[in-house]
Amino acid sequence: MSLVTRSTGIARSLTLAVFAVVIAACGGEGSTSGPVALDGAGATFPQPVYSKWFDAYYQATGNQINYQSVGSGAGVKQYSQGTVDFGATDGPMTDEEIAAVGGEVYHIPTVLGAVVLTWNLPALGNTQLRLDAEAIADIFLGRITKWNDPRLVALNPGVDLPDMDLLVVHRSDGSGTSFIFTDYLSSVSEAWKDSVGAGKALNWPVGLGGKGNEGVTQQIKQVEGTIGYVELIYAMSNDLPVALVRNQNGDFVSPSLESVSAAAGGADFAPDTDFRVSIVDAPGAGSYPISSFTWLLIRPDMADLRKAKAIKQFLAWMVTPEAAAMATDLHYAPIPDRVAQLVTARTATLTAAGQPVD
Repeated sequence: MSLVTRSTGIARSLTLAVFAVVIAACGGEGSTSGPVALDGAGATFPQPVYSKWFDAYYQATGNQINYQSVGSGAGVKQYSQGTVDFGATDGPMTDEEIAAVGGEVYHIPTVLGAVVLTWNLPALGNTQLRLDAEAIADIFLGRITKWNDPRLVALNPGVDLPDMDLLVVHRSDGSGTSFIFTDYLSSVSEAWKDSVGAGKALNWPVGLGGKGNEGVTQQIKQVEGTIGYVELIYAMSNDLPVALVRNQNGDFVSPSLESVSAAAGGADFAPDTDFRVSIVDAPGAGSYPISSFTWLLIRPDMADLRKAKAIKQFLAWMVTPEAAAMATDLHYAPIPDRVAQLVTARTATLTAAGQPVD
């Protein structure tokens, strides 16, 4: 037996053992009449870790989660229409959206991630360019149109930036990644806030559109001179460079588990929190400024007891050290311990047809 095969077997055995403990804590077996199938839809930002988690859940319990990585906007829409059992979004639902579905939605934070600036300039290889808030806003406002613009040159001394058109790539679909990115731009640039604003779907001043983090990544890989924003794992898995971004402290910070966790360090959650909080442009020397939680959208009261029980069991496992290790393997930062404790407390209040879920 190879070391890889043996390690995989050990990891699966640990998954089964952890789920057994979780299932027992949640009141026994997840179903009295066979496996449960759950349907979810939404954010592409956390799709890599969700895919890994949902597979682990299936292997351990037989319960299958079918997840459509269609973007946060579509995820909120499908959740609101009741066509899925849960939604997923990187941009929390607005008060108006919540009111439209009856006034209560559980936003359950799952992991933290970084939105990164990435580009296609073969002559520079994987050089990490340095960008600040003003330069990023002006690029996406169409005010910086050349790679050797004096402002970019000043930020990157010693880097031979080419005399080449700079082409913006943005999301074409309703996107939580766009929400995080434009939430950041609205926090640091009055010009952006006044002319474009923050949202999942926007009227972009310039640029080409790509559907999903996958679509933006492919546009950048295929067209030389492009720059766009994606979740960190999409840049890393495609061997694309990422920018150092200047934070509130004036430090140029690389996106990483540590710098994303630092951004969440100051987030303040009361016991009755709804978890809808922004951590863009967070203070702190090591804080990466385009960081965010991502959320599952869960109905506090579900009609189907078996599905409610399966979701409760999954959410209980999601905050275990094993699940956190899977997230870090894919360069997502696990939610802080105090947030995990609040998630556990909130999950305990789930009901089905008005009755507690044991």
